[in-house]
Amino acid sequence: MRYFIELSYQGKGYHGWQNQPDAITVQEVLEKALSTLLKEPISTMGAGRTDTGVHAKQMFAHFDFESIINVTDLVFKLNSFLPKDIAIHNIFRVKDEVHARFDALSRTYLYRISLKKDVFSFNETYYVKQDLNVEKMNSASKILFSYKDFQCFSKTNTDVKTYNCTIMEANWTLENNELQFTIKADRFLRNMVRAIVGTMVNIGLGKMNLNDLHDIIESKNRSEAGFSVPAHALYLTKIEYPKHIKIND
Repeated sequence: MRYFIELSYQGKGYHGWQNQPDAITVQEVLEKALSTLLKEPISTMGAGRTDTGVHAKQMFAHFDFESIINVTDLVFKLNSFLPKDIAIHNIFRVKDEVHARFDALSRTYLYRISLKKDVFSFNETYYVKQDLNVEKMNSASKILFSYKDFQCFSKTNTDVKTYNCTIMEANWTLENNELQFTIKADRFLRNMVRAIVGTMVNIGLGKMNLNDLHDIIESKNRSEAGFSVPAHALYLTKIEYPKHIKIND
């Protein structure tokens, strides 16, 4: 039987979601907890992989288990067993062929920039001292909708077969002294959001103009784009699936 698990995590203490040989990851910690409580080796498949230090307000993964699980009991036990920076919100049965990664319809990320020095938020936001032109940054966001190939924002030497992504939402909003960038797409490339934000920060600072963004995307060259902003201010906030995947017991 296939189960989906919904969780959130604070990424500071982890080298991202996906298992790595010599570094602690969220997937590794979750799989050890599941294997201990279910008394057999459990492997998971995540909806995506967040980079080192990136947070997830909503992440999904699937795992297979032979028997019916008391999901309420397992959620309680996992939350007691797991460290304080990983929380389990829900576990539910899905159809056997449903895949956490490939059946996701969209992912949404949030990037937080603090415009004022704040001793209570520097661990959660990226502090930018200089003035940013938010209007130009929002104009830059609209340019993204004209393109599909975002190789220029991808890490080099990745194993992807295509650099095409469909962006569904991209905008900047200002709340008090915090500038927030929300971006939603069917898929994301490695480092893509952080590279987009760094490029738009350069536009907001006047180091690049809007026409430069067209040239950067069409170049398909990562070195043409802006810097990669720090990971600690990036949050995976939402993953959407078709409504029919769930089995109602």
